[in-house]
Amino acid sequence: MKTLKLKYAVLIIAAVIVVDQALKIWIKTTYPTGDTNISGLSWFRLHFIENPGMAWGWKLGNETGKMILTLFRLAAVIFGTWYLGRLVKQQYSRGFIICAALIYAGALGNLIDSMFYGMIFDKGLHFDPSIGGGGDYISYSGIAHFSSDGYSSFLHGSVVDMLYFPIFKGHFPSWFPFVGGDAFEFFSPIFNIADASISVGVITLLLFQKRLFRKNTQQQVHPTVETNSEISDKVQVL
Repeated sequence: MKTLKLKYAVLIIAAVIVVDQALKIWIKTTYPTGDTNISGLSWFRLHFIENPGMAWGWKLGNETGKMILTLFRLAAVIFGTWYLGRLVKQQYSRGFIICAALIYAGALGNLIDSMFYGMIFDKGLHFDPSIGGGGDYISYSGIAHFSSDGYSSFLHGSVVDMLYFPIFKGHFPSWFPFVGGDAFEFFSPIFNIADASISVGVITLLLFQKRLFRKNTQQQVHPTVETNSEISDKVQVL
């Protein structure tokens, strides 16, 4: 079984981060939030949104929940740095290390948004405590630009999503329990490269766990020596 050297795992992580951040920065500094069908295809669109929470646009409560999530991501990345090195050192399979590198890269990609985007862009989804009883997140209009006067502070940036694949739209049959007649869309989540990297890594591990969760254990070959001497239990070994 072949193993992957640490430098190649680092290259995988770097490639995912570069592509993820390049696409995020490009769409954030080029388009306003909303649908942008530059592909000309009905089943693949760029739909620029920002979210303060988890992958695939999910949220985790208010600003406190976001802070907890960002700190959790930071702790996961720190732990992942040590764990990835340990996997390589213990000679886990190449496939397992690649999956671990993809998950690590995805977590780091979204962590960069949460940590720094609020400080380096002049516009972004941000929390306004004056709205309603406990505050809420508000969006913005126009196109964002790099600025030393950020829209938020360290650890309070919003994650940029843009990939949207509405491959099929329709309605559930009327006889379908609970959701009969409701509109249906596959695939409705809006995500980014970091989300996709995490999902590919996790799904691959789940599907091929028996093959991937193995170490590279090489059998030691002991040399044999041929001899013409007679072997007898009467021979005394000193």
